Amino acid sequence: MNTTEKLSQRTPWWWVPTLYFAEGVPYFVVNNISVMMFTKMGVPNGDMSFFTTLLYFPWFLKGLWSPIVDVVKTKRWWIIAMQVLMTAMMLLLTFTLPKPDAPTIATGHTPISMFTFTLVLFIIAAFASATHDIAADGYYMLAHSTSSQAAFIGIRSVFYRIASIFGQGVLVFIAGLIESNTHDIPLSWQITLGVSAVIFLLITLYHIFALPHSSDDKPRVTGDVGFATGVREFMSSFVTFVKKPAVLLAIAFMLLYRLPEGFLIKLCMPFLVHSHAEGGLELTTETVGLVYGTFGVLALTIGGILGGIYASRVGLKASLWVNAACMTLPCLTFVYLAIAQPTNVWVISIAVAIEQFGYGFGFTAYMLYMMYFSEGEFKTSHYAICTAFMALSMMLPGFVAGYIQEAIGYVNFFWMVMACCIATLVVTYFVDKKIDPDYGRK
Repeated sequence: MNTTEKLSQRTPWWWVPTLYFAEGVPYFVVNNISVMMFTKMGVPNGDMSFFTTLLYFPWFLKGLWSPIVDVVKTKRWWIIAMQVLMTAMMLLLTFTLPKPDAPTIATGHTPISMFTFTLVLFIIAAFASATHDIAADGYYMLAHSTSSQAAFIGIRSVFYRIASIFGQGVLVFIAGLIESNTHDIPLSWQITLGVSAVIFLLITLYHIFALPHSSDDKPRVTGDVGFATGVREFMSSFVTFVKKPAVLLAIAFMLLYRLPEGFLIKLCMPFLVHSHAEGGLELTTETVGLVYGTFGVLALTIGGILGGIYASRVGLKASLWVNAACMTLPCLTFVYLAIAQPTNVWVISIAVAIEQFGYGFGFTAYMLYMMYFSEGEFKTSHYAICTAFMALSMMLPGFVAGYIQEAIGYVNFFWMVMACCIATLVVTYFVDKKIDPDYGRK
């Protein structure tokens, strides 16, 4: 038996956990580590929020080039190639990260222009990560049987969540420990990015040998005709999407249901680390790694699991208002934190956990609705279009969140977030009238 045959028979335990850990790490480095890093470097909230939101564009646009991944090379080739590229970007980020001096950082007005090359490297890593997502999800459906796919769906989710804890918790905690011991903020993030690069290099080397070669993993069609076919399929799916009944209401729901969280998510970590004088909670970086990146992510995960169980028992329609309440009401915890500015870490942790649990629980209805609206002949393509609107729902508030906070302060900003909950309730009211009562119920 040759090496290829041995790899093709290898149990998914050899590669599914590491593949989905590798899918999550660069996403959280680009979208979360960048937020915390720029904040600690003294970049103002407005510029930080706007430019880190730009980094999200590849996930919004990835449906446009997914036909290329489908028709050029194999999914395995794309996975390895993108992991090599992401490793290279992390190494370059490590060695080229600017080092503003302590007085500049202390002013809170470090110019974002100092990080131009850093942002370029982040955006390349973002495009590579989004392309890796396309290839990994396609490869998952090709490299093992249908029954095996079902058995490992929970495993892939678990390891993606582990990547979330690693990216938002462990890496931030490492940066905080180095900062506490050296009092050198740029050095702490340089080392943290270096740790990310080394870990991702090891994963890439492992996958070169561990990912099985599947006979089904091949370009669907080849040559210029294949690419044209892919483009035609995408256009056809888009046309049928916009012709679906109540499409404008569906788009409004996808854009507005998460509006409060769209504003909140960009300012959570800056709020936790900014000084009391600036309206923040003045937590250390390593504490934020524990409070938000570990306890918060665990609460988010538990909320998502329980939300899924609840929705599966009563159906989408019956669970919609409960989910909407969970999406909106816990945002009050940040109003409390901004007004009271507690110093007890356990109080802060509980408040963050409540908000994240509510978001995880409430997000279930959003995902179910996208699947419900995507039903039909072009189900896969329509769902991909829905995920593009999902990305846009986070991007649009993110562009302006920091500038609004700078203008009105943290307390008023979080009250504004509560006012945005009205949008969630309005679109929920209208969508509720259009949903099949039996959809999603066991």
